[in-house]
Amino acid sequence: MLEPYNRETGIPSQALRGEICRKLEIAKLSGGAHSLTLYSGPPMSHRKLKIGYFTLEGLNSFATTYYFYYFYFFMHQAFGFGNRANLTLAAMSGAIYAVASLYAGRFAQKHGCFLALKAGFGGMMLALLLGSQVQSAPAHIIVLGLAVFGMCFTWPTLEALVSENESQAGLQRMVGVYNVVWAATGAFAYFIGGATLQKLGMKSLFLVPASIQFVQLALTFWLESQARKAPREATAAPGRDPLDSEIAAQSPAVRLSFLRMGWLTNPFAYIAINTTVAVIPSVAAGLGLSTMAAGFCCSVWTFARLAAFIGLWNWNGWHFKFGWLLLAYLALIASFASILMVPNLAVLIAAQLVFGVALGLIYYSSLFYSMHGSDTKSEHGGIHEAAIGVGNCAGPMVGALSLYFLPQFANSGALAVSGLLVA
Repeated sequence: MLEPYNRETGIPSQALRGEICRKLEIAKLSGGAHSLTLYSGPPMSHRKLKIGYFTLEGLNSFATTYYFYYFYFFMHQAFGFGNRANLTLAAMSGAIYAVASLYAGRFAQKHGCFLALKAGFGGMMLALLLGSQVQSAPAHIIVLGLAVFGMCFTWPTLEALVSENESQAGLQRMVGVYNVVWAATGAFAYFIGGATLQKLGMKSLFLVPASIQFVQLALTFWLESQARKAPREATAAPGRDPLDSEIAAQSPAVRLSFLRMGWLTNPFAYIAINTTVAVIPSVAAGLGLSTMAAGFCCSVWTFARLAAFIGLWNWNGWHFKFGWLLLAYLALIASFASILMVPNLAVLIAAQLVFGVALGLIYYSSLFYSMHGSDTKSEHGGIHEAAIGVGNCAGPMVGALSLYFLPQFANSGALAVSGLLVA
């Protein structure tokens, strides 16, 4: 599954708007940001526009988390999909996202950020409305692929919009707010999603996010009209980043080492996330949890990740400390294995607390070191995104193949992915 957090990607840079956009996605969105041609007229302030973009982001996180995370529950209940089939779906979704992002990026570069958002929101809405009408498993798999394709147009474009015209210090704040917004709304969607599905029925899996995407589409048209009226603002002066002295104290070799470690650990974190989300329906069924109870009990890690984001945003003690990154990665492996292989509710909840905090530290480390580990930030942002795309597909694929070749061992998929994380 995508962690509708395929939605957690992109590393903005400190330079001009075009550099920001090039850095945010594999396909380099410089043209999208430059498409915001601004004209004279009744102005809407730069900050108010950003509030609108953050609103789009929060709605996007809620809608995509609700659909993509609970799609596996739907396939489990409606068509009897077990771990192997759901992991195969997750691997397929990851592959589509990695490939389609290239096209979506070129589209945004050529046609602009707002048209890309309209294509993404509109495409997802139409796909989910179609999903509310089809009945067969193959048809729903096609709907999933269409929704993933539409999502590719949204996240990097939103990141570009919230990051434009910011100084380096401003970018730090925007990235911090951006991470907290998507993590908070995504956690809320996962928490209440099970109860919503149980009360409203499985059709709400499609109709609730489609309704949200209709609102996003309308808001996008309005924000585009406001952006055209807003006065042109020069990119904020670079100023002095409060972290400059800390970063300058590190040798280039140390900074490069941490940058590479961030690149390595982050895709492995996505391997764990997408594998976990795909098999949670079977874990919940094994514990006798209803869909509503599963939403309450299996969303704990998303709130732990949110708390980690807030803490790491406000505390710098982990910067350039190898021990913190190593501890987070070891905790990730142990908690991942515990979630999937220990059939005990107390262990499931406790392991999720560790899992979420570890994910938060790994993600934030990759983000921080990509921004500050080297001067070639645009290139490194692209590598960061490409690595995430690989992780989205690799974990579920390894798990599915293990269950295919060793179906007699129920935990073979979890063991194989744990082995991949250790390797």
